[in-house]
Amino acid sequence: MGGEGVKFDAWGYGVNTSSDDCVSAINAYYRQVLSYGRKRSVILEAVDRDGDCVLANILAAHYLCSADPSRSPSCFQAAKSRLEQATPYEKAVFNAVSSLISDNRDDEAAFELHQKLLKDFPKDLVSLKRAQILCFYMGRADLSLNLVEQVLPENQQENYVYGMLAFPLLELGRMAEAEKAAKKGFEINNEDCWAQHALCHVFQYECHFKEAVDFMEACSPSWSSCSSFMLTHNWWHVALCYLEGHSPIKNVLDIYDNCIWKELERPDAVPAEVYLNALGLLLRLHVRGHINVYEERLKVLVSRLTDQKTWYIEWHLDLLILWALAYSGELSKAEELFNGLKSRLSKMSKKKQSFMHRGILLAEAMFDYGRGKYEQALKVLGPDFDANNCKMIGASDEQLDVFNEVWFVMLLSTGQATKGISFTCLFAVQTSCGFFFF
Repeated sequence: MGGEGVKFDAWGYGVNTSSDDCVSAINAYYRQVLSYGRKRSVILEAVDRDGDCVLANILAAHYLCSADPSRSPSCFQAAKSRLEQATPYEKAVFNAVSSLISDNRDDEAAFELHQKLLKDFPKDLVSLKRAQILCFYMGRADLSLNLVEQVLPENQQENYVYGMLAFPLLELGRMAEAEKAAKKGFEINNEDCWAQHALCHVFQYECHFKEAVDFMEACSPSWSSCSSFMLTHNWWHVALCYLEGHSPIKNVLDIYDNCIWKELERPDAVPAEVYLNALGLLLRLHVRGHINVYEERLKVLVSRLTDQKTWYIEWHLDLLILWALAYSGELSKAEELFNGLKSRLSKMSKKKQSFMHRGILLAEAMFDYGRGKYEQALKVLGPDFDANNCKMIGASDEQLDVFNEVWFVMLLSTGQATKGISFTCLFAVQTSCGFFFF
């Protein structure tokens, strides 16, 4: 029950506000987060409607951390200053979100606060999504799965929850269960882009590339309202299916030109999110020997990547930028980016430095690989490299696969064919498919 000034959000949890419009904007923000929508800025309308609302302010502070960092502290302070008047739910969200946006962020502590929040308020699927993203960057699909299984009894028929169940199952290699969960999510809402995405992962793992393309292209009209990342990432999957299914290379380039790069023409596009998927695709084309068809596109992309505004947003993106800059001859810029990554690493806690160790080694190797120093790069990675041990860069198994391919190319290029052939056989067993280049 709510007291005076308490209203209820979409989950049925109390929010201390007298403004119906504030709660409506909060609920709209929930929908945007869960659907990977491109209008998450709607949370700022909640603050406009009630500048005293703790929930509106702390959610806005979290959104602004990436969208406009200079404005985030004022929303955080507004939430903190009114915490005594907040409901128990708002206080729990405040504590969990605060742990994520802290300058001295401790991922394990942040996870524990989200776990507690979800134990007390299990219908809050936005906090579940936030916690799962945290687990993704921790490389802990097991914890991500534990969280969604913890709240599932309270959300049996809820929209979006089964897509969130499917993804950690994918990352743990439990493909049959992931497929079942993704199909359940698709059945509840056939426009759930995260459930669609999970089903595409399953198709790719099983090497059913035509089925994946047909399915995703049929779903693609529902992606127009998705964020730059989700829109271009789903198209990235389609492009990979064309590439791995031995379709004409023109099909892959058409996806790049018309479905990934073209996103930049939209006024609300987020360039870094587009660059991540554009680079991921161009690197695949590179390792598979299609240099002649992509180099002009890479030159155009690199002309934008020299702008430091695109640096230090995501480790995964930085690694791809390192390769692109080095390969394109922008060596001073590449070295500057790499030195910046090392500097950021040195400022982390000893525990975090240890955690990110493989990530910085992979960054160094991609710098060396880009400038053709294959033997040096192989020494950095070591003889037993496996990209799946590099999840701390913030990449899925499917995104990490290309770094295994890079390693394989370097082995062949340095005369280590025997080890390369052994790796190919192992890769084929792990993916149920063959190796798809040359």
